[in-house]
Amino acid sequence: MSYSTAESLRSVTLDDVRGAQKMLSGVARVTAVEGSRHLSQLVGAPVHLKCENLQRTGSFKLRGAYVRIAGLLPEERAAGVVAASAGNHAQGVALASSLLGVHSTVFMPKGAPLPKISATRDYGAEVRLHGQVVDETLAAAQEYAAETGAVFIHPFDHPDVIAGQGTVGLEILEQCPEVRTIVVGIGGGGLAAGIAVAVKAIRQDVRIVGVQAEGAAAYPPSLAAGRPVSVENPATMADGIKVGRPGLVPFGIVRDLVDEVRTVSEDQLSAALLLCLERAKLVVEPAGASPVAALLGAPDTFEGPVVAVLSGGNVDPVLMQRVLRHGMAAQGRYLAVRLRLTDRPGALATLLGVLSVVDANVLDVSHVRTDPRLGLTEAEVELHLETKGPAHCAEVGQALRDAGYTVIG
Repeated sequence: MSYSTAESLRSVTLDDVRGAQKMLSGVARVTAVEGSRHLSQLVGAPVHLKCENLQRTGSFKLRGAYVRIAGLLPEERAAGVVAASAGNHAQGVALASSLLGVHSTVFMPKGAPLPKISATRDYGAEVRLHGQVVDETLAAAQEYAAETGAVFIHPFDHPDVIAGQGTVGLEILEQCPEVRTIVVGIGGGGLAAGIAVAVKAIRQDVRIVGVQAEGAAAYPPSLAAGRPVSVENPATMADGIKVGRPGLVPFGIVRDLVDEVRTVSEDQLSAALLLCLERAKLVVEPAGASPVAALLGAPDTFEGPVVAVLSGGNVDPVLMQRVLRHGMAAQGRYLAVRLRLTDRPGALATLLGVLSVVDANVLDVSHVRTDPRLGLTEAEVELHLETKGPAHCAEVGQALRDAGYTVIG
């Protein structure tokens, strides 16, 4: 499966995907499909989770990277490969190259999470940190390819990569033959395009729904324009689908074969990640949780059985902590409140006693005594509380007001 500029727009076929599946035998795991009782109750039909977060390297990216590199000519392999990525693609290329005995150089942004940098090195790649954003990193990788002759491995805009990702679709049909809807996150479009090629060639009746983050949704305007268009300054916590412009190759496939592309908010992504952790006991990154976010946003609009593709689980622990708190806040289970009280001995203990009565769990307390806004005998306290939902938040606020506290926010 070698590739040149002249082949850039060649179609990807079911035979390509089946060939990729044979190539990946013994390399990529056939990841589990797990039922979700909670989501099934919401949707009113069986919902299953395709756990690519449990794939080797923690995401589906190994599939496409391995097929792409395995298809290189001997002289191309000898020159090595180069990639640019903030995480999942980097690790996929690193492991695939190591398995195939090919030297790999991976450019990553200087601000990439340390666990992802470390993992990429551990999989065998030479890591070079360059630029503050992925666009700068991508330019550096392409410049390196031009200077050294190394083959640039694109994360999604290549037929071989799409064929590799399409093996997820074949596995879904084998593991859940009764499936009626497949929901999958979309960044550049490689995974959604590959799944669509495989599934639609076998089961035209299966509906495929793509999901993008609202702040990085390049596909809706691109589909409306009939060509890939860019979104300026894409912004979302879901870095795995934070792509400002669709790939040219996957765009044509998504346009022709994907039935619908939806968007989800940051709050919905946070709630989905929290649900995967609490209910499914699965660590999933925000991009991987985007299909679950779509199900939570409009559960009555999906025909079941549904398979939601959890595309990855590589989440930075610091981001995980922030996202979980954000998800708890979105569900009314985390409350931040500021209030003023008289600055005297025992005042804080009295306040905490009020919160104890209403069963609010105090996570953090910040006490400010010196501020021009405060009176001589006043203090301001900011409390971070774990609560049981919106009704409990309202109960906590009312209890504080009933106790005579001035609640600022």
